Amino acid sequence: MTWILVACGLAVWAAMTLLWIVSLVRRDASIADAFWGPGFALVAGTALALTPRPSEHAILLAIMTGLWAGRLGFHLLRRNLLHGEDRRYREMRASAGPGWPARSYVTVFLLQGALMWLISLPLQLGIFLSPDDALGHPLTWAGAALFLFGFVFEAVADAQMWRYKRDPANKGKVMDRGLWRWSRHPNYFGEACVWWGLWIAACPSPWTALTVCSPILVTVLLTRVSGVPMAERNMRETRPDYRAYAERTSTFIPWPPKG
Repeated sequence: MTWILVACGLAVWAAMTLLWIVSLVRRDASIADAFWGPGFALVAGTALALTPRPSEHAILLAIMTGLWAGRLGFHLLRRNLLHGEDRRYREMRASAGPGWPARSYVTVFLLQGALMWLISLPLQLGIFLSPDDALGHPLTWAGAALFLFGFVFEAVADAQMWRYKRDPANKGKVMDRGLWRWSRHPNYFGEACVWWGLWIAACPSPWTALTVCSPILVTVLLTRVSGVPMAERNMRETRPDYRAYAERTSTFIPWPPKG
């Protein structure tokens, strides 16, 4: 079992190192974000390819991961091509000066790769250790249902925001329509549901239930670290009406707005 974890870790390291080199040539570290989804597809594909006789349950986990990864990767890449390098990385590049290549490798690409490997533990073990009868387990389909709900919720939220931002009349305004009327961050809520769903669906495989750190970490990152806090700070600085919107709208879990 240990060797599959090592193999997936090496695959992630190689991919992130190659991506780092590309980022230096392009002078754009945002490609690390665009690779977040596809990176998990790489892990799932590696685990599946190294499994001697993958079960239908293992294949289902890989398909679910690939579906989510493909959509998210396309969405983030499209956003990156339209807007260029994210402001966070431009500021980091300016403050680091000549030390940016080494700093970006460690604090952007290797850090993201380490998180990717840790969060993907349910996929690595769930695919490699999947028993032949796991497809019929109730947890498999309960997890798949939660995953599908989160996947659709996140995709709809991203599509609504994309259309809203494409309209010049909405520049500088706050998006408070559709799912964004019920939650200030419906895309992050959907993302959390995706990872809780994947973990539950993987649980019929031995030892996989112990990887509950994966969905917990995703939820903490989204709600306390890089998701909600950063988006909230940016919106409060750039959108005058955001404070009123925040007062009437749930932060994370969708809920009817106040008033």
